[in-house]
Amino acid sequence: MRLKHLFAIVLFTVLGGCAAFAPQEALQGHGDPARWKAHKQQTEALDGWQINGKVGIRASGDSGSGTLFWLQRRDYFDIRLSGPLGRGASRLTGHRGEVVLEVANQGRYQAASPEALLEEQMGWRLPVSHLIWWVRGLPAPDSRSRLTLDGDSRLARLEQDDWQVDYLSYAEQNGYWLPQRIKLHGHDLDVTLVIKDWQPRRLGQ
Repeated sequence: MRLKHLFAIVLFTVLGGCAAFAPQEALQGHGDPARWKAHKQQTEALDGWQINGKVGIRASGDSGSGTLFWLQRRDYFDIRLSGPLGRGASRLTGHRGEVVLEVANQGRYQAASPEALLEEQMGWRLPVSHLIWWVRGLPAPDSRSRLTLDGDSRLARLEQDDWQVDYLSYAEQNGYWLPQRIKLHGHDLDVTLVIKDWQPRRLGQ
């Protein structure tokens, strides 16, 4: 084997190894990284929940608010909104690869991803697949993120995939500290979530 070829293989291996171990999360703020790691591991174990609250949405010069119900059972979700932007009741259900959107007095629509359905039918570019993580106060694991920790070593701000998520308050429920008030901004869309009732579950146990 020629020397230059050997050098190229070694260089590729080293760079590939660096990429494989490159951190996905950039931490900043006043929190303790060890406490954040422990909080994250505990919260990641939640694979089911029921949420009741309110949602406010501002998009393309329009705005509105309504109630939110969110049932999560591992990879199955059932998200119901009533009233935002004057569109009446909407229900988004499904799992990976198959999602259904039902809009009152408009119809039933199906697609492979919730993002595609919401953009096509509602005009919202909302990363629903990331929301499953963000609503628990966690970064989505499949892309890079910048995290700002608060004094309790929980997320105060998350920046990921051109979205900014601010965590304004938390509440304790069954030993878990979970977001109570969240503001999201990105892609000409602002969303405020106020969670009044958290019912977390660990279904994998």
